[in-house]
Amino acid sequence: MIAHKREFFGGVGMLSAFAVILIIIFSPLFNGKNGLEYLDSLYNSISKGSAYYITATKTESRKFIGKSVDVSLIMANKEQAQQTALLFEKSGALAVVSDSMLKVKGDLGRILANCLADADSMYYNRGQEVSGKYGYNERQILFNWWKAFKAMEKDLKKQKKFKEAKIVSVVVKKAIESSYNYYKIKPEKITDRLGVISFSLVFYVIYTLWYGFAIMFMFEGWGMKLEH
Repeated sequence: MIAHKREFFGGVGMLSAFAVILIIIFSPLFNGKNGLEYLDSLYNSISKGSAYYITATKTESRKFIGKSVDVSLIMANKEQAQQTALLFEKSGALAVVSDSMLKVKGDLGRILANCLADADSMYYNRGQEVSGKYGYNERQILFNWWKAFKAMEKDLKKQKKFKEAKIVSVVVKKAIESSYNYYKIKPEKITDRLGVISFSLVFYVIYTLWYGFAIMFMFEGWGMKLEH
């Protein structure tokens, strides 16, 4: 038996409206995407717009121009070692491949500058510039930079070249990883999309409360109440 029909059917109406809106949210009505995909893409774009540190990293890395390094890098296999050798050769370094081992000798500042140029191109979604430079897939190129620099950081620490190891680590975290993760995402400023963001946050709060009140009204309409 329904104890309070007005509350019960009011809750049913609210729950029905909630369901209709949920169907709309999961429909591809937002530039071919559903609501969640659209907002996910939007927040990724905004996140990317505030994650650009390459210019500052370039300035920091220039201090290492003229600093010679001689490192041995263990790559995943011979193919990756050969691919990665091209990156260092374009940096003006000497790169010798021996199976999956890559021995590199060159100017650290120039190596970092070349890597940062590639990362910058990838950050702004100009992957064709990077792939055309080395002759293979741009994502693989950036991954090879990441793999090589992680190995380089480890080897430099063994040599007690901690300043050199630190700048390599900074380039990995602030340039390579962000450019790889955000590749093909369009960067946007939060101020340009403030209206949509504000609406999405307010809507989320109201929509969640709407569902809660709908359930509460239905249960109270049945005659169920929470008591201490």
